[in-house]
Amino acid sequence: MTYNGILAIYKEAGMTSHDVVFKLRKILQTKKIGHGGTLDPDVTGVLPIAVGQGTRVVEFMTEAGKVYEGQVTLGFSTETEDASGEVVERTPVTQVPSEADIDLAMAGFVGEITQIPPMYSAVKVNGRKLYEYARAGETVDRPERQVTLTEFVRTSDLVFDKDNQLLKFNFRVVCSKGTYVRTLAVDLGAKLGYASHMSYLQRTAAAGLNIAYAFKLSEIEQLKAEDRLSEAFLPIEYGVSDLEKVLLTAEQVKEISFGRFVTLTSDAAIVAGFQEDRLIAILQKRDGKLYKPKKVMI
Repeated sequence: MTYNGILAIYKEAGMTSHDVVFKLRKILQTKKIGHGGTLDPDVTGVLPIAVGQGTRVVEFMTEAGKVYEGQVTLGFSTETEDASGEVVERTPVTQVPSEADIDLAMAGFVGEITQIPPMYSAVKVNGRKLYEYARAGETVDRPERQVTLTEFVRTSDLVFDKDNQLLKFNFRVVCSKGTYVRTLAVDLGAKLGYASHMSYLQRTAAAGLNIAYAFKLSEIEQLKAEDRLSEAFLPIEYGVSDLEKVLLTAEQVKEISFGRFVTLTSDAAIVAGFQEDRLIAILQKRDGKLYKPKKVMI
């Protein structure tokens, strides 16, 4: 059977995003599968998956914004910036910052910020991934990147571990593609005057897909065994949920089917062109109001 569409997969801890794709290829017996945004092995949560014709929109799923919920621990930092790494610095918390001070510091990150990717990341420098340098004990200049946070808030009370002189609290962040949340946790700690790390993280939404409707791989296997796999699939239209939606006339649909430019009343660089609820094409601005078909779905 041929499968086409979008799956919201719940990635469990200990798996890479590639592991998920590899297992799904076996379950669905198809090679045409891609994922919409890498998750670190320790991070759980929503992994958007495109199958069959859905892979044509996977790049737009990757570009979409993300929502994460996690925990920051003040008191020590690690080489990987998360709970799995070796401790590299300790700054015992003897004076607990106020909730107001923490909230103010977090608010300061909202907007466009500059990040330096962690050494334990897959960013390539001179043809090698940063984690390859890190594992070899080498250091290298890392390129800065601009990312955008639309929300960064504390979502729990402060929990002070007096015996170990640590302070923990939960957070939620809504951010653009490419944001390193563990680096955000480290930078927040530095702003508060402490070594810190991200002690837990879960992605709760990505590419318009919510964790409440995500399936574990074991559940996908079960649905297939019961011949109910169609219940898990979402239409390809979900893959472009972060793009501006424009409604096309019948004449415009005809022009697009021939690969011709169309005039649209939009200012966005890329839009998703629909006829009623059906995705017709991804269109890219060329000049003024003129848009060129980038990917035609009909």
